[in-house]
Amino acid sequence: MAMMTETAPEQGRSNHFLLHLIAALVLLALGGGYVIWEILQFGKVQFNTNNAGIHWGMAIVTYDYFLLTSTGLAMVASLWHVFGIKEFEPVARRALWLAMAGLMGGVVVLFLELGNPWIALWATPLNMQTASPLFWKVLLVGAYAVTLGIVLLGMINKPDAGRNPLMMLVGLLALAVTLVAGLVYGMMAMRPVWFGGEVPVVFLIESFMGALAFTMFFSHLKNGFSHANMRPETRALFEGTLARMFAISIGLHFILHAGRALTGLWSNAEGMQVWEYLVAQPLFHFALWGCVALPFVLMVLPATRSNGLMQILAAALVMIGLLISRYEFIIGGQMVPLFKGTWATDLLHYSPSNGEWALLVLAVGLANTVYAFAAWKLGAEDRA
Repeated sequence: MAMMTETAPEQGRSNHFLLHLIAALVLLALGGGYVIWEILQFGKVQFNTNNAGIHWGMAIVTYDYFLLTSTGLAMVASLWHVFGIKEFEPVARRALWLAMAGLMGGVVVLFLELGNPWIALWATPLNMQTASPLFWKVLLVGAYAVTLGIVLLGMINKPDAGRNPLMMLVGLLALAVTLVAGLVYGMMAMRPVWFGGEVPVVFLIESFMGALAFTMFFSHLKNGFSHANMRPETRALFEGTLARMFAISIGLHFILHAGRALTGLWSNAEGMQVWEYLVAQPLFHFALWGCVALPFVLMVLPATRSNGLMQILAAALVMIGLLISRYEFIIGGQMVPLFKGTWATDLLHYSPSNGEWALLVLAVGLANTVYAFAAWKLGAEDRA
């Protein structure tokens, strides 16, 4: 029985991580190569944003998606490092490396979207626009990246490294980044779809839910998508506490998402007519029913909750659904032009360009490259 529950031999695991790294590098080369070629040739003209009102496109969607996934993963790791919940020790190291991987993928996309990010690095903190949540978001992300990096430096090739007291600060910064990211949108009174005090809470729940999905998916990936290869303590976590937490967060996400949509459909306030357009799109229903309701059912029913393939399916669907929800939220919030009627009387429309899709490929490739290399050479997977 012990032979069946142990992970693959070290050499086999090394080969697995190397193959993962090669696949990630291919994605990084394809996405990054295309994006850099387009930026050098056309500049920001390659983005399908416009001056009529769609200022934040797929690049910002990708950046926020990866940033909030990163902060959620840091909070998952904090369950062991800060709160001492022993059950989460087997996945804490993995969650932290995934947090760094996601952070790097998101920040690189933002840098490429800004055009000249080096100005933003010094101009944003020095302009002292303290009334803007974006000012605080930049400072908090910088502090989060530095402290997370310090924690991970102390874990490199140290499989016996225990709880790190600096994780208290990392966890607090991750929470602050998540809430302030919600305030960036929730404080914009001129954007009715975004405006609301509940947005930071929505972002917090989505961040944690996404982190649980990534933890579950990459834990199965590490074990070759074989439930039998998992160590007993990891399998028990995935069939018990983590699966239940996953189901609860999915249920809360469904309530908040559906509630906002119903409120938008009911309201006759100017700007809320966007919800009529969004709800009429097949993508909205695929995300709500296929990527939220279905994973919730899979994680609630005992038979599917303990099935490895169903766990992988639920995690993958949630990861996809979160990206769709982030896209609908960010783009939908800009579809009603400011000063409506001055230059546009109807809803604005947007679709990502090839270059913007390539940015998503680049982010996925870079994040996976960081994680796979860490697992292969830096001991990101030594404990579990």
